[in-house]
Amino acid sequence: ARGPKKHLKRLNAPRHWNLGKMGGVWAPKPSAGPHKQRECLPVAIILRERLKYALTGKECQQICMERCVKIDGKVRTDMNYPAGFMDTVELEKSGDRFRLLYDTKGRFVLHRIQKEEAEYKLCRIQKVYVTAKKVPVAVTHDGRTLRYPDPDVKVNDTVKVSIATGKMSDIFSFEMGAMVMVTKGHNAGRVGQLVHLEKHDGSFSIVTVKDKKGNSFATRQSNVFVIGKGDHPQVTLPKGRGIKKTILQERAEAEARGDL
Repeated sequence: ARGPKKHLKRLNAPRHWNLGKMGGVWAPKPSAGPHKQRECLPVAIILRERLKYALTGKECQQICMERCVKIDGKVRTDMNYPAGFMDTVELEKSGDRFRLLYDTKGRFVLHRIQKEEAEYKLCRIQKVYVTAKKVPVAVTHDGRTLRYPDPDVKVNDTVKVSIATGKMSDIFSFEMGAMVMVTKGHNAGRVGQLVHLEKHDGSFSIVTVKDKKGNSFATRQSNVFVIGKGDHPQVTLPKGRGIKKTILQERAEAEARGDL
């Protein structure tokens, strides 16, 4: 057992990839990259399971090696490259542009976006510090280091980063009334407004979020991602707008559609 594992079995793959249990023994093992292994969607899965542009892993590899796939504006030829929350995926040949967001069940959604929106992304600030050579830097959730950031940037804030230049423009600060999306935990994918923050020293700070329908729920501060101020998200939201339905509502809607 020298070094990290190079394989991933199907049954050990993250649940939100929605891979069939019997569709083979293996799953694509995400490469090391800007998103964590259990919180990403490898390019192979995007191409094969979601977009159905490929039928086999070999075809995914051919698509990538033909330099068809751009993630955050860079061509990625590794079919196991981990794309994650807020990344833009662009396939120029087919004219597709997507942003990876979560649905209310905590699964990745390839949310189709316009060209204008594909030029920026939101990044959560994970830490802010000063380097040995006295350069202030901010580190984002997707592993970018922004040098000489705006001095108002704090941890937990979100900044708007231009994909072409990698420079930040706007700051959306973590404050009461901010619009947030939950990115981890049981409520992943829900969108609402921050209404309360309980600080617990030496433990996890808990935030309370209230969605448009008035349902409120609590989660850890580290699980929320500011996506705008008040009622104005800075990215278009996937269908459902991040409002979680109860199982009864889901059933009623399925009956109305005639699915049951």
